[in-house]
Amino acid sequence: MKTSDAPRRSLRHKGTFFIESLIHILGFSSIGFVLLIFLFLIKEGVPAFFEIPFNNIWDTLWYPTFDLFGVLPLLLGSLIITVTAIAIALPLSIATAVLVREIAPSWVREILKPMIETLAGIPSVVLGFLGMTLVSPVIQKLGAPTGLTAFSGALILAYMALPTIISVAEDALDAVPKSYRDAGLSMGATQWQTIWRVVVPAAKSGIITAVMLGLGRAIGETMAVMMVTGNAARMPLTLNSLFQPARTMTATIAAEMGEVAQGSVHYHMLFGIGLILFLLTFIINLIAASTIFKKRQKGGLR
Repeated sequence: MKTSDAPRRSLRHKGTFFIESLIHILGFSSIGFVLLIFLFLIKEGVPAFFEIPFNNIWDTLWYPTFDLFGVLPLLLGSLIITVTAIAIALPLSIATAVLVREIAPSWVREILKPMIETLAGIPSVVLGFLGMTLVSPVIQKLGAPTGLTAFSGALILAYMALPTIISVAEDALDAVPKSYRDAGLSMGATQWQTIWRVVVPAAKSGIITAVMLGLGRAIGETMAVMMVTGNAARMPLTLNSLFQPARTMTATIAAEMGEVAQGSVHYHMLFGIGLILFLLTFIINLIAASTIFKKRQKGGLR
């Protein structure tokens, strides 16, 4: 028996080693792909910061035809649209996640969850078309000079971020132990008090993660934003900037990359914008991760 079992053990050991090696290779390859993308952005984007004067890059005018490459209108346009979108999506998504996990009956939950996840599969160009035909006319009728505004883009981005935030937040609420709910109810709290003062704070870590994923989904969107924001590279510094045309960094890259000569200053500057966007997203995620880590160290998150 021992002699016949030896080949089986050896074969099983080789199979385990092969699977573990494959998992390691796939895991490190994903990290390698990200590094390769970052290195490519550095290779193509960094020359722009040497070819263009510093004052020109951080100027308020983006007119590549006249060698004006100010990225501030693009950066602020991306920020105002993304922040507004998250401000709209956050209360709606958290309320929906609470409804699905804490309030709705199980049969309703089984219907709502697939429907919410299906929304994430709608192509962005379809949402952009709906924004142009349905949202923009309403915005214009409300008094805006044009329906293609930053607020129109924020509404579309909020809709696109909803499925991601709802799904991750619902999973975070589901991970809260049942004993937390039982403890709150046993102390005399109502269901709503237990939800908002016990369950939601206990799931704060997952909810923050959901918001960051939704933020990444919004700030990286291209097609829908390019279709509904008007694509005007202007500084959004006035009170009515939300109801004026704007342009994002992603829309600029998508709209102009096909028209530039490879190796030109304009070409390198578009990659420079991509590098800025990459670093901005990385910094946001890093701040969120460090905030969660600090709160866990202090015992504020479970």
